[in-house]
Amino acid sequence: MNTLKNFGIKMLTASVLTVLGGSVMAADIHSALSDSKAWADLNLRYEAVDQDNALEDASALTLRTRLGFSSGSVNGFSFTAEVEDSRIVLGQDEFTVGPTGFNVGEYSVIADPETTEVDQAFIQYKADNFTARVGRQVITLDDHRFVGHVGWRQDRQTFDAVSAKYAATDNLELFYSYLYKRNRIFAEAADLDSKDHILHATYTSKIGKFVAYAYLLEVDNDTDNALDTYGVSYDGKMKGESVSWAYGGEFATQSSEAGAGETATDFDASYLNAYVAATFSGVTAKVDYEILGSDDGLYGFATPLATLHKFNGWTDQFLGTPAQGLKDLKLSLSGGLAGGKWLLAYHDFSADDSSNGADDLGSEINVQYTKKFAGKYNFGIKYGTYDAGDIKVDTNRFWMWIGTRF
Repeated sequence: MNTLKNFGIKMLTASVLTVLGGSVMAADIHSALSDSKAWADLNLRYEAVDQDNALEDASALTLRTRLGFSSGSVNGFSFTAEVEDSRIVLGQDEFTVGPTGFNVGEYSVIADPETTEVDQAFIQYKADNFTARVGRQVITLDDHRFVGHVGWRQDRQTFDAVSAKYAATDNLELFYSYLYKRNRIFAEAADLDSKDHILHATYTSKIGKFVAYAYLLEVDNDTDNALDTYGVSYDGKMKGESVSWAYGGEFATQSSEAGAGETATDFDASYLNAYVAATFSGVTAKVDYEILGSDDGLYGFATPLATLHKFNGWTDQFLGTPAQGLKDLKLSLSGGLAGGKWLLAYHDFSADDSSNGADDLGSEINVQYTKKFAGKYNFGIKYGTYDAGDIKVDTNRFWMWIGTRF
């Protein structure tokens, strides 16, 4: 089986490289084949949800498999391809995936649909300090707050895009991408054609990292729409004798336009984040304050390309920012235990604009433990419990998983 797989990979790689490189020497192809690599990435996960509403409690056991390979380089060109498959295991299918139509209206949502699709397939050109990619690819920037792969879900987010990265100096890196399709986490049921421009610059100095960005998003659906975000951020570190500090802040402004004529909507909102963390005796204590602003209680600051599960609590109450905006005061502790890592976090949510009567948006506690073992396996268990305020309902979510990559 391995011999057949290796033969198939070599034949496909050789064909692609011949197209990319044109007339290349046999030695170049041999070198590219020698440098090519294949991999498999598997994740088996159990997830359970119960909410204080009319929906049935949900549970899912799913296995996600990714198989991929990357060729070596010929004249700076290479090729990467990856296939992703997600399956329900042992009939554990009591959950809803709304956009796909799976069990709609019966159970709470667990956004892991069954699917088999191309996860990545791109041509890359790399020379000196410049790298360009064309095709389906993973794109992540900074901490995933604005552009991410939503890798927590079994069907992660990728983009059909043209992207380029240039290291102008040892300190300055520039990135641009044009996204013409957003391949979202619901198989193909909620993918969106788009005309998105992603501009990002990073400058690293002795005092920290500075970032400036512009995310100019447009869904390609024959309607007038635009979501433009401009922002800057800073992250710094300082090491003392017994305590190490990390700190930073971010600010962004956003304009949202949709429709034309009398039905047109035009909103403006801002984003603010500030944090400070101290590490001592192997434990990190962090305070993080984030504001997703509101425009007079009618519109909340949006981040549609983000890895949203990573922010504002793991029970996923605020995947879409409510119209009154969102303030999230997060307190967390993390450290090591028995060769693994633990995390405890508390979120206090409130509205940025309470003119519509909703001010208390609830609170949430998150607990997680993860561990790597036997060199290539990873195990995790985590839990989130949300206590509702003026909106939403009480929600509990539990996960346990094991994965490997080889």
